[in-house]
Amino acid sequence: MMETKQLGNTGVTISAIGLGGMPMSLSSRPPEAQAIETIHRALDLGVTLIDTADSYCKDESDKHHNERLIHQALQQYQGDASNVVVATKGGLMRPGGSWTRNGNPDHLRETIRISFEAFGGEKPIELWQYHAPDPNYTIEESLTPAKEAVAAGTIRYVGVSNFSVEQIKRARDVVDIVSVQNQYNPWQRQPETDGVLEYCEREGLTFLPWSPLGGSRRVASLPDIPAIAQLAKTKGVSVYAIVLAWLRAKSPCVVPIPGASKASSIEDSVKSAQIQLSSDEVEQIDRATS
Repeated sequence: MMETKQLGNTGVTISAIGLGGMPMSLSSRPPEAQAIETIHRALDLGVTLIDTADSYCKDESDKHHNERLIHQALQQYQGDASNVVVATKGGLMRPGGSWTRNGNPDHLRETIRISFEAFGGEKPIELWQYHAPDPNYTIEESLTPAKEAVAAGTIRYVGVSNFSVEQIKRARDVVDIVSVQNQYNPWQRQPETDGVLEYCEREGLTFLPWSPLGGSRRVASLPDIPAIAQLAKTKGVSVYAIVLAWLRAKSPCVVPIPGASKASSIEDSVKSAQIQLSSDEVEQIDRATS
């Protein structure tokens, strides 16, 4: 059985390991059948949290691709998917395949509407997250559309991404926040020092580390970190599973969302939920990655 966590203080349960949908929709995306097989395998393994965004696509002409793909996979799933929480995000644009911020309230209202329709337009978006603060607009301005959507029943819960503690506090003055999604991996350990991880744990917010394995450019170098490689060998698991277990050991509020584009990847990630690292083992990795 997959271990479960609570999403913020909502009472909604989610799996201790989520599935990140981004690799299934970028320019290097796999065939659609393979992507759907990956999502179905995750569900078979007990994964009940899938993370996506309107910007997980090739470019602006392909916007909302990953959301529609996930909805299609859920519709085709033969098992019970009623407890699956799909978390999406809005606020990034993909002009020419690049990434830019857009916190314009009118844009966010429109993208929330399209995301809602991408998921079938019948049930609220379970978790909508503001993808990254745009300095051209105040946090209050940019989160007002989310507050409106909660009141209208289009969104159930709201989260933020790439936010500092001060920005999270400002966001919570606008609308109830249940999750924070910031980068966190062996090379990016800022949440440990900027207070965000501690704040989330203290306030009962779920912390979703994005790029938990370092992203496509760094993931291949994980075997080169001796402490991680040795622990993987000792426990008979992959270096990737060790890193996810290390993140989970950092705080009970942490729920990693590793990306996958093939079934074997999410199968490996799920194994991390069974790995318990001792405080000494966590410190070994800390020292090796500091």
